[in-house]
Amino acid sequence: MNEIFGKIRAFLREHGRATAVELLVNFVLPYVIYVLAQKQLGDVKALMASSAPPIVWSIVEFTRHRRVDALSILVLLGIALSLLAFIGGGSVRLLQLREKMVTVIIGCVFLGSAAIGRPLIYQLARASMIRKSSSELQQFESLNANRYFRRTMTIMTLVWGFGLLADAAVSAALIYTISIRDYLIAGPFIGYGTMGALSLWTFFYARRQRHKGEVRRAAAAAAMAPQVEHP
Repeated sequence: MNEIFGKIRAFLREHGRATAVELLVNFVLPYVIYVLAQKQLGDVKALMASSAPPIVWSIVEFTRHRRVDALSILVLLGIALSLLAFIGGGSVRLLQLREKMVTVIIGCVFLGSAAIGRPLIYQLARASMIRKSSSELQQFESLNANRYFRRTMTIMTLVWGFGLLADAAVSAALIYTISIRDYLIAGPFIGYGTMGALSLWTFFYARRQRHKGEVRRAAAAAAMAPQVEHP
């Protein structure tokens, strides 16, 4: 437990300011813009206006850190779908559903990548290591030939895919059962909560699988060691 709290504190020290800005842009500003604009512009236009800060933020962040890899493709897909939702018009509920289509399609991409034997979690982890110029990249890539490692990557990818689809299903149900203003509050909690839960599960699952791998390697090394002959 102390290790977990230590990692959380380290994360907040390193990314606390960026996380605060992201929450401001993706949670606070959309709500404030909708509340201020709703009476003058109506529900649809106010909701479209509230979508502007997250879209602009995504474009700026991609421009700052752009690379052609799996992670960038997901970001671009999210931006493109958000822009389509923004300019597509239609009813308020349909506009909110279009925004959740980003989550649905990305969830399907996760599941599809697992189905064809190229789990997206592996590609995203590799892209992250390349971005950070990690010294562990070569070792990580060499593990791709290990069947236990490939199974772990596949399970992670499937869990993320089904988790994102569950997020979209819950959000779709709320869109038709609560008010627009309430959903602007509840929606980000569901989204960030889903991402947080999936990230936490991934951390513990990866650590457990890493430990199992170490045990298997130790057992294999012991089995291959020359037997000591006793008189």
